[in-house]
Amino acid sequence: MIKALIFDLDGTLVQTEVLKAKSYAKAAVELNPSLNEDEVIAAFKDFVGLSRKEVAKGLLNRFDLGEAATARMKEFDVAKPWQAFIDIRMDSYFQMISDPQILKENLCPYNLRLLKWARQEGYPTGLGTMSHRKEAYRVLDILNIRSDFDVISTIQDVEHGKPDPEIYNLLAQELRVSHCEALAIEDSSSGIKAALAAHISCIAVPSDFTRVGVSKLPANGSLRVVENLPDLLETAKSFISELNSQEEKTN
Repeated sequence: MIKALIFDLDGTLVQTEVLKAKSYAKAAVELNPSLNEDEVIAAFKDFVGLSRKEVAKGLLNRFDLGEAATARMKEFDVAKPWQAFIDIRMDSYFQMISDPQILKENLCPYNLRLLKWARQEGYPTGLGTMSHRKEAYRVLDILNIRSDFDVISTIQDVEHGKPDPEIYNLLAQELRVSHCEALAIEDSSSGIKAALAAHISCIAVPSDFTRVGVSKLPANGSLRVVENLPDLLETAKSFISELNSQEEKTN
C-alpha cells in the first residue's frame, strides 16, 4: 500500500538543471574563453543528478580545465581544482535561483500538480535532492512550497549521493514508511537508480537534459516513464492503484 510520495527537486519540480548547466558553462568559459557555452551545457547532460563534486570533476576532465582551475585555488582558499570551479560558478547560479521570475519560468507544472494532489489526498511527502540545503531551501521558499514537504533531505544529509540509495533509505525512515509503501518521482537516471536500488517504486518524468539517460535504463516493473507530462497525474493514480493491488494479492 503506497503511503508516501518522495519527490526529487532539480529537474523534477523546477528546471534548475537548466540553470545549473548555464552556471557551469559560464564558469568553464571563464577558465577557457575558447570554449563554447552550448558545448558545456550539452556535456552537462551526462552528469545530471550527480553530486556537485562529481559534476565539477567530470566537466573539468571533459574540457581539460584542471590547470586553469588549479591556478584559481588560492583565490578561493580551497584545496582542490574542482572546488575552485564550483566557487566560480556559484555566483551566477545563486543569482538565477534568487530571481523569482526565472524560477517561475522554469517550473514543472504537471509535477507540481502531482505534489499538490498528494498533499490534498493526505499522503506524507518527502523531498530528496542532491542540492545543498541552502540552495534547496532558497528555491523552495521562493516557490512557496517548502511547507508541502514533511521531510526534506539534501546531499548534506548523506555520505553517498544518487545513484546510491542512501537518501531514499533515509527518507523512508524519516517518513516512517517501509520501502514498498513509498513512491518516488524522479527525472534523471541516477535518481531513478537510487530509488529502485532502495526497492522504492518510481515514476520517471524525464526532461530534455535527462531523456537519453532514462531511455537507456532497462525495463522494470517498479518503474513507469511518463513522456507526455499532461498524463502524469492519471498515470500516478493508476500506478498507485496497481501497486496497491499487487500488495493485496501478496498478503
